Parts: sequence; structure tokens; C-alpha cells
Amino acid sequence: MAEEFIGSGWAFPLRTDATGAIALVSRGREIEEAIRLILGTAYGERPMRPEFGCGVHDLIFAPADATTAGQIGYEVRRSLARWEPRIDVLDVIVHLDHADAGTLFIDITYAIRGTNDPRNLVFPFYVLPAEGEPALIEGAP
Repeated sequence: MAEEFIGSGWAFPLRTDATGAIALVSRGREIEEAIRLILGTAYGERPMRPEFGCGVHDLIFAPADATTAGQIGYEVRRSLARWEPRIDVLDVIVHLDHADAGTLFIDITYAIRGTNDPRNLVFPFYVLPAEGEPALIEGAP
């Protein structure tokens, strides 16, 4: 039943397969691409559906700190709950990159509804650090 619930769809980004037809994805890959599409779309980016997407793009100029990480986690959970009904989000953890002060990694643990199969997706998110901000975040784990 879960496989019928997932379905299949066009690959994203749009591409062709070896036969020249539009490439299709199914099962877990289709859901993973749908999650990336939701997180990669800013609110207002789609003229016919301006509420589609995720609010993390409003945080591009925010500092790479725990407050921003918490806001990102909230926005990711909220958007996935609204736009991807085929999954249950189990956890969202935002990690700060030690080597690059402008990079945060969004670690999403989810399960496809109707299965007991936890999955993980890491989505990189980049902020623009203020001038003079150190390259490394002091005290970050």
C-alpha cells in the first residue's frame, strides 16, 4: 500500500532518460526530490502558488548561530508538514559547519507514512556572514 501512496513523478531538476523521454523517479527517490524542492523554493517564488516553499530563505542574512538554527528547524518542520503529506518528520537538527561560518547543514530524519523505515536527508543552507565575522564559530560542537 505504501508504494501506491508514494507514486512517481518527474525527476527534479527536469531531465531526460537514456531513451530521450522525461526522466521519472519513484518510491523513496521521489520523496527525497520533493523534500529538496520544498526546501529550495522561497515563498512567493511561484506566481500561481506563492505560499508554496519554505521560509528558510528569509534567513539568508541572519547570523550563523543557535537562534538561526532554531528558526531554520522550525521553518523546515512547518513546510514539510504542510507540503509533504507522505512523510512523518521525526527530527530536524541544524549543524553549524566548523570550517565555514556561512554554512549550516539541515539534517532531516523522516519516515514514509505506512512504513517503519526511517530515512535521512541532509540539506545544505548558506547564510551570508557579516563583514568581519570570524571564519570559525567559537564553541560550536
